[in-house]
Amino acid sequence: MPDPPRFSIWATPSLLGGLVWLATAASLSGFGAVTLAVPGATLGISGVMQFLAPGDRRVTQLGAFAGLVGSVVAIPYFFVLGFGAGLGLLATSLAGAWGAGRTAIQVEPDTEGVPKPGTGFKTAAKVTLDEAILCFEALSGATAIPTDGTLDRVIDELDRAHAFFTRKGFLDRPETYHVPPPELFDPLLRIEEVAGQRVEVLRFESGYAPAEGEPGRDRWLSYEPCREGWAYVLRHEGPPRPWLIATNGYRMGHARVDVSIFSRFFKDNGRPGSQGAAGLGLNVLIPVLPLHGPRKIHWHSGEGFLGIDVLDTLHAQTQALWDMRRLLSWVQSQGAPAVGAFGLSLGGLTTANFSSLAGGLSASVPGIPLLSVERILRRHAPPPQLAWAISEGFDLEQVRELLRVITPTSLTPKVPKEGRFLFGATGDRLVRPDHVRDLWRHWDEPEIVWYDGSHLSFGSETAVWEGVDRLLRTRGLAA
Repeated sequence: MPDPPRFSIWATPSLLGGLVWLATAASLSGFGAVTLAVPGATLGISGVMQFLAPGDRRVTQLGAFAGLVGSVVAIPYFFVLGFGAGLGLLATSLAGAWGAGRTAIQVEPDTEGVPKPGTGFKTAAKVTLDEAILCFEALSGATAIPTDGTLDRVIDELDRAHAFFTRKGFLDRPETYHVPPPELFDPLLRIEEVAGQRVEVLRFESGYAPAEGEPGRDRWLSYEPCREGWAYVLRHEGPPRPWLIATNGYRMGHARVDVSIFSRFFKDNGRPGSQGAAGLGLNVLIPVLPLHGPRKIHWHSGEGFLGIDVLDTLHAQTQALWDMRRLLSWVQSQGAPAVGAFGLSLGGLTTANFSSLAGGLSASVPGIPLLSVERILRRHAPPPQLAWAISEGFDLEQVRELLRVITPTSLTPKVPKEGRFLFGATGDRLVRPDHVRDLWRHWDEPEIVWYDGSHLSFGSETAVWEGVDRLLRTRGLAA
């Protein structure tokens, strides 16, 4: 693997943008000067560091975030300083953000077996959004490793859980960790209007519990919102239709967001490949993952699912698979002629695992799927904090081994090969393409679409939706 470049000309927009903002701030005083100086200095520092240390991912993330924040801050200055000055601030902040995205593409090593991402304007703009989101997650503390004693508990739990799993044989036969749940009968259904759609909000007592004696069991059972299962149902009147179980991604789980994204599969009108509506006319069930939406236990949806608390990650994913198998039994009891599964990002991981545990699925489409939590920790945990955690005894190899029970490459898909389909982004900064590639290889290399974009740009990628819709239709998942 070649060394990353030690100099990037694409740092120039961030550096110049920062200078323009600082020069404009110098012409003002008080609050007006401060509101320009802070994003200007941040953007400029990112530009300098992109020149000096372009391989540090935090540098481009900070530049992308500062530039996009600056584009919002610039708006009132159209009125304060005049149209020309306001336009200059807006243009230089957006250019700086774009430059950070372009630098990120340049310094990222190629992924073997994956097409190289493009280097044009549109691709860099898409990557910029990924970079900005990663910076926001870092600034919010979502990727931080606590220094309050949590790490000691996590290390102890990992040791005890590894010994427990070894005794039970789960590491040798990961599928045996997942206990078959009871079927779901008579869930509570309440009709609401969400995002312009008539939605049945489905709730039921989950009934999931980690095994007796399993480390982390008591803590997980103390998360009261997770005890109840939730799903959003879009259902047509009239004769039975095929169903699609569409699983939300990380930070999703809110009805308005999930229904807005997945209602494209429900609508009768539309055309194949369209983001807004595919004309498939399916009934759609959208499970809410544990710790998300109405099941969250912190202020931010999804918080606690991915992080240093590895046993919480294990139990969250295991409960998701328990709940989804119960929901599948309910869907099948509604007379569904065919059932498929679709998931995005973290929902892609869940869909891949679900397709290896549940029988009777006609199709499975993990999109931009996370595959390995251990790789995510290596990629996104703050490097100094991760190095400290490892020095204290946090063993990432042990994490990888323990989480084999929720890693799709340790399980065998039950969906036939012709019903499998994947898509991934060549410029993905959140879930690197090696996750998608390795799942694709494990799944015997079914049809895959690689799109020239980022994690967040999937919704605008025509090739993705054309491939998904074609697969669903050929597998009988269309009205």
